[in-house]
Amino acid sequence: MEWITSVPNIGEKTALQIVIKTNEFRDISDPKKFACFAGIAPFPYESGKSVKQKTRVSHLSDGKMKSMLHLCAMGSLRSNPELLAYFKRKTETDGKNGMLVLNVIRYKLVLRIFACVKGERMFRNDYQPKAIEPDNDPATNNEPDQVYEKTLVLSD
Repeated sequence: MEWITSVPNIGEKTALQIVIKTNEFRDISDPKKFACFAGIAPFPYESGKSVKQKTRVSHLSDGKMKSMLHLCAMGSLRSNPELLAYFKRKTETDGKNGMLVLNVIRYKLVLRIFACVKGERMFRNDYQPKAIEPDNDPATNNEPDQVYEKTLVLSD
């Protein structure tokens, strides 16, 4: 719970609901699956070649979870200047629908939650993943791999 609530604007009630709905991240361990469950993953609306409409979210989603994430996203617009700048850029400059951008912010929050839980760490705005040192990186290692060959001894 502490890892989840360390993400800005994610409160205890939302964190508790996420833990309950994911069965402590056993049933749903992928953020894309959780986004689909919560109703924030868009699906294309197509039927063959002729019918193509806007993408829509599933009506079979968990409405309570979606509304809780919506409140978290609205709060993050008020308190997080990075997300507010993203929202303004997408709506004013790119001409996107406000609810579409808000849905993306909900998904960003879900990604942050799952990253903290999988990494077993608290949320940090300035987090940088550990870089692989060139000496220990197997992709750039110029030494030949040690290959152990089994020798077959045939007896007469």
